[in-house]
Amino acid sequence: MNTAVRKGSVSTTETVLAALGAMLLGTFLLFGVGFAQPQVLHDAAHDGRHSFAFPCH
Repeated sequence: MNTAVRKGSVSTTETVLAALGAMLLGTFLLFGVGFAQPQVLHDAAHDGRHSFAFPCH
């Protein structure tokens, strides 16, 4: 059995795991934002802007 992997190649398992992880993260974000209170969303966006040193007020 040849276990040598070409540089830069990605196995099917790694691709499926990455896709599954992206779907889980997306689902979490969708439901997290969908059920959050408006003030919570505002505060999260506000804190995010400050964390990137973006002036927002």
